[in-house]
Amino acid sequence: MGGLGGFGGLFDLKAAGFEDPILVAATDGVGTKLKIAIETGRHDTVGIDLVAMCVNDLVVQGAEPLFFLDYYATGALNPAAAASVVDGIAEGCRLAGCALIGGETAEMPGMYAKGDYDLAGFAVGATERNGLLPRTDIAPGDLILGIASSGLHSNGFSLVRRVLAGLESEFTDPSPLTPGTIWADELLTPTRIYVRACLAALKTGKLKGLAHITGGGLPENVPRILLDGMVARINPGAWDMPPIFRWLMDEGDIAAAEMARAFNCGIGMIAIVNGDDAGAVSGALRDAGETVWEIGTVEDGPDHADRVVLDGLESAWRG
Repeated sequence: MGGLGGFGGLFDLKAAGFEDPILVAATDGVGTKLKIAIETGRHDTVGIDLVAMCVNDLVVQGAEPLFFLDYYATGALNPAAAASVVDGIAEGCRLAGCALIGGETAEMPGMYAKGDYDLAGFAVGATERNGLLPRTDIAPGDLILGIASSGLHSNGFSLVRRVLAGLESEFTDPSPLTPGTIWADELLTPTRIYVRACLAALKTGKLKGLAHITGGGLPENVPRILLDGMVARINPGAWDMPPIFRWLMDEGDIAAAEMARAFNCGIGMIAIVNGDDAGAVSGALRDAGETVWEIGTVEDGPDHADRVVLDGLESAWRG
């Protein structure tokens, strides 16, 4: 409703077609991935990251993203850089199917070094009351599906930058992973937006839970949707790990367990389903363009146990 320029954005929830809606809100940023965008002058994808980090957190609760607002803070406004960032935010909103209804630009001389800026995003979505996730019937024997990431997404970049600095590599140096690319191409690949695929899977009525795999990796994000007394047993050899993660592990001499907590390691989202429903949910996700693997099961486990068990982690990722 209305246009840009007011003191607040307007959104007509009734017109969106909900009958008994629950609003879901999320906020996030892009983190130190911004340093790479700033140092290379490539600002067009971090806006997609900003939207992704927020809307992916909405859809895992069963919510359809409705609208988005951004906050751009800098010492002195660079109009071209800011416009490029906002273009990326608009593209992220298109990919997520939500409206960009406003934002704020703040100039704060003395707060930021020359050329630096920071981003924050705010997203609101809605779901019918009976559509909230995770469901309370997650049970031992349920299957865990892993949905492929597009790369590093927006977590672990302080460690990434430390590894490259230790090798005296610049972001503009050729990447050894993909011929004809530079490191900035690898590192600025935007976070995948899973909204359309997950909403399609939700329509099957078979999804029990979704988890967005961000900072903390599988060990810290999967337990957020498990019921007490349950553990997730995951086979880390069940999916294709993108080369960037193996390179970081080898060149940075990073233990596999630390990799699993610092990065998504190739799985950007997980879904929990009854075994009989895995085909329907996997099919909906694949039809929406996602790559999906069956990566584990939900099991009974003592309360003191690790909530996520990664079987044979070291051998699977270093073999």
